[in-house]
Amino acid sequence: MSMSSMTDIVFLLLIFFLVTSTLVNPNALKLMLPKSTGQVAAKATASVSIKDWGDGRYTYHINGEEMPLPLSRVEEELVDLLITEEDPTFSIYSDESVPVGEIVKVMNIAKRNHYKVILATQPE
Repeated sequence: MSMSSMTDIVFLLLIFFLVTSTLVNPNALKLMLPKSTGQVAAKATASVSIKDWGDGRYTYHINGEEMPLPLSRVEEELVDLLITEEDPTFSIYSDESVPVGEIVKVMNIAKRNHYKVILATQPE
C-alpha cells in the first residue's frame, strides 16, 4: 500500500492551517495593552482601537482598520455594525498611554446606544 497520497494530504492540511492561523488576528494595530488578571467570557462583535501617537494625537480604528476615523464618526460606524445584533457588544483596545478621558469618550458611545463594552487587556 502506497503512503504517498497520505503524505500529500497531510502536507496540504499543514499549509492550510498555517495560512489560516495568520489570518485570525483580531487586532491588526500594534498596541501596548494594559495588563490584567480578570477575564471576560462575553464575545464582542466589533472593536474600537485607540492609538496613541505620542504627540497628543489619538486615532480611532474600527475592527483594526488601518484608516483612522474621527471620534465623531465612530458612533455612526458602530451603530451600523451592531444594529442587527441581539446583544450588541464591542471591545475597546487602547494603548497603555492613552488617557482615561479618551477611553471614556468611547464608553459614552456605548452608554448612549445601550451597548455592552469590554475593555481589552493583556493577561499578566
